[in-house]
Amino acid sequence: MRATFSLGHMAGIRVGVHWSVLVIFVLILVGLAQGGLQEAHPGRPAWQYWLASAVTAVFFLLSLLAHEISHALVARRNGVAVDDITLWLLGGLARLKSEASTPGAELRIAGVGPLVSLVLGVLFALAAGILGGFTDAGLAVGALAWLAGINILLAVFNALPAAPLDGGRLLRAIVWWKTGSPLRATAVATAAGRVLGWVLVGVGLYLVLAGAIFSGIWLVVIGWFVIAVATAEGGQARVRELLGGIPVSDAMTPDPVTVPAGTTVGDFLADPRFRYRHSAFPVIDDANFAAGLVTLKGADAVPETERASATVADVMVPVGDLPTPRPDDPLAPLVPELQANPAHRALVLEGGRVVGIVTSSDISRVTSWLSSSPAWRSRTL
Repeated sequence: MRATFSLGHMAGIRVGVHWSVLVIFVLILVGLAQGGLQEAHPGRPAWQYWLASAVTAVFFLLSLLAHEISHALVARRNGVAVDDITLWLLGGLARLKSEASTPGAELRIAGVGPLVSLVLGVLFALAAGILGGFTDAGLAVGALAWLAGINILLAVFNALPAAPLDGGRLLRAIVWWKTGSPLRATAVATAAGRVLGWVLVGVGLYLVLAGAIFSGIWLVVIGWFVIAVATAEGGQARVRELLGGIPVSDAMTPDPVTVPAGTTVGDFLADPRFRYRHSAFPVIDDANFAAGLVTLKGADAVPETERASATVADVMVPVGDLPTPRPDDPLAPLVPELQANPAHRALVLEGGRVVGIVTSSDISRVTSWLSSSPAWRSRTL
């Protein structure tokens, strides 16, 4: 899930918003302005309902952001790098560059999100109670009460023991701690996620048949999302199991063609060495150390009038923004890093120099070979 536009950085973490957040905003805005708040506090001017609903929708999105920020901060404190946070249709998503190294770290990272939502719910409820006790600001009290309820509901729903919810991460941490196997723990959590997803789909279809069409369709959408993500996480766990013990050197393309950082974009695009076989090339500095990665797409985006003066160093992805494993590093931990990185490539370095490149296609090639090998099939029987 890629952000449509950026909100900047919070606590050093990139925060973005997907266009589908507008759907949440509109649903809350219309639902409260023409339904909940108007029914609970009739007789007010229309603009008051719309203003209160808009402010409530903004505070709900900020609550989602606080939930995800808490995950990111605790993850970072436990040695797990955070790529970014994106708010979207079904909530928020904090993209972690790697996995927790211990069950305890997994427990802390997963548990803080529902806890923050619960605390926010309690604070909104207290604010509603205090404001209602001293004033007759009915709309404000109604908005605060709604925010209290939705945050508590968010905490409870996310605590359900099924992937990809936070409760699924908690379940995974517990099974991992009990069995010592993170792969088995992932299998349990993803299986629970698929069961929950089908339950939500079934309940949603029942509500549609019962006449609650909007609520039913919403539950069906959430159920399908839970099933899809849980299935994807199960597949990723199987990939990690397949790649266990495999070094990066077995998947990388060794000695890739490199581009000097001072090469102009025009020369880069015109040189036959860079035009046919690959779509991205490592960039090296004057001392032959890795400087970054340049893509044909990025170079082609430079206006023709500027290609004679602009260099590949001006359009490359800096090496600091890329995964940079060593040849003898394990391949499995590189998989989530490639998925999280926009370039979907890793530069394999040895002493700061490029000795290989790994792409998502290279990972797929290795996993396909391992899946079809008799040795692997005998291991799974």
